[in-house]
Amino acid sequence: MPTNYFLIILLSSYLAGVVFIFLLKKFALKFKLLVHRGMPLIGGMSIGLSFGLIYLLGSASRGFLSHETMGIIFSSGIMLIFGIVDDLRELSIANKFLVQIIATSLLIQFGIRAQIVHIGNALNIIITFVWVLGITNAFNHLDILDGLAAGIAAIVSLALFIICIINSDFATAILALALTGAALSFLSYNLPPARIYMGNSGSHFLGFVLAATALVISYAPMQRKIALLSPLLVLGFPVFDTAFLILMRIIKKSLPFKKSNDHLVLKLMALGYSKKKSLSIMLILTLLFSSCGILVSQVSNLFGAAIVFFVVLVSVFVINKVSRVIVYD
Repeated sequence: MPTNYFLIILLSSYLAGVVFIFLLKKFALKFKLLVHRGMPLIGGMSIGLSFGLIYLLGSASRGFLSHETMGIIFSSGIMLIFGIVDDLRELSIANKFLVQIIATSLLIQFGIRAQIVHIGNALNIIITFVWVLGITNAFNHLDILDGLAAGIAAIVSLALFIICIINSDFATAILALALTGAALSFLSYNLPPARIYMGNSGSHFLGFVLAATALVISYAPMQRKIALLSPLLVLGFPVFDTAFLILMRIIKKSLPFKKSNDHLVLKLMALGYSKKKSLSIMLILTLLFSSCGILVSQVSNLFGAAIVFFVVLVSVFVINKVSRVIVYD
């Protein structure tokens, strides 16, 4: 595949996102829909529309439409629609989980599921539900600072694109790159100080698409079992961030899913870092995790194990650095 083709996909997705942001922002402000405290919540719609449009056009032009990627487009579209409903009129936690379960069930019907050998179909399906719901909600938790969720999504989707290119999986590569461009278009309007927000529709949509895309990719032959950890590392920082949040709440003897100020990025700001510096640290950590995920998909079991050990050490260092910091309301 020529490099120019992928550059066109990236730029097209970015420019389409900018156009959708311009049109949707005017519409939202004019009709006072999807507006929260004067800020348009149209980021999720712009990301979803630009991503879907450019993927479909780009793949169809080269004959790369696949059953699995179409399953991601269809299922994530359902997530986006209900996310918009959630932004218009907040759904209950039970209803949000119900929608996520339905969308994940559709993914499985399209053949998108964990493919871990020797554990059986039922356990693979259970792992699929845990993975997709976990990553989807992890990105929702990340959406507490301007630029954070979209920045992390752009890095992760680009990492998945690189793995796809290495494996000559062009259908999934186009999908990941279209999401990268869409996330970057939103990011250009959401970096501090933000001019638009993505809303729950955007954060849930990003997490869902990334989790599903990671399931479609083939990472390595069976003899390199360490490569099974590659998707967990590529998406490792959102996983780590959510695990850190739950751990802090348990330590405080609070319910794990009860809202609190124990987010990693809020603790960084409590240490004295500015919003921009805290955002930079979070993105650098994401880049580290995702880069390690790419490496683990390509190296030997022994070297891969060393990389995983390094990531664990970094995680322990971060926890030790910020866990004792108190964030006041």
